[in-house]
Amino acid sequence: MQENSSFRFSNLVVIVPLLAVLTIWGVYWMELLNNVNFNSFGVYPRTLSGLKGVLLSPFIHGSLKHLYNNTVPLAVLLSALFYFYRNVAWKVLVIGVLLSGLITWGIGRGSYHIGASGLIYVLASFIFFKGVFTKYYRLIALSLIVVFIYGSLLWYIFPVKEGISWEGHLGGFITGFVLALSLSVKVPVSKNFDWEKEDFKEEEDPFLRHFDADGNFIETKADNKIDAHETIKITYEYRKGSEDGLNR
Repeated sequence: MQENSSFRFSNLVVIVPLLAVLTIWGVYWMELLNNVNFNSFGVYPRTLSGLKGVLLSPFIHGSLKHLYNNTVPLAVLLSALFYFYRNVAWKVLVIGVLLSGLITWGIGRGSYHIGASGLIYVLASFIFFKGVFTKYYRLIALSLIVVFIYGSLLWYIFPVKEGISWEGHLGGFITGFVLALSLSVKVPVSKNFDWEKEDFKEEEDPFLRHFDADGNFIETKADNKIDAHETIKITYEYRKGSEDGLNR
């Protein structure tokens, strides 16, 4: 498989993050416009009515700061997901929302858990671990970029700050790790040169045969060199002279 067939730009790289951002901002705008609060549609752990939040909670945010903090990471990570892992992107997105929401519903405190941060942790965790598991250099580089930009998110899977759903973060982190282990992705096959192959023999390589054991260049006779004893035949051609008797 060629690399350009695996990592190729498509409309989904832009459309999916854009729709996600517009949706969460649209929901918040509706709350402000109608002077309502959608927090009750979030995940409320271990209650039947709280299960609706598994699907709805990623679209609900408690404040403008909460919304803004989730917007940029969500857009960036969704773009990376659909560019580098397009063959499993929808599975990661759908299963990630459901499984992380169910984990939050199972382990969360008795409060409404809202926001897209759980999904953000799914994406960051999946992209990081999958890049490491594939051992492909471009995906490993992507994993390192995620760590560099969003590495501080790791602290928030623990109860280090009041008012945040660390249970949702932990559920997203675990979900991303599980998906990275279980989902198969298409990774380009690196091109191996002749000298990288196990059965390569230096003495049979046409180029290396021009060098001795010390690396000195060895001149070879040209294959098309004329034999000294070969008879040389010369052929003369004459033209008929013009009317004035001169050859031109």
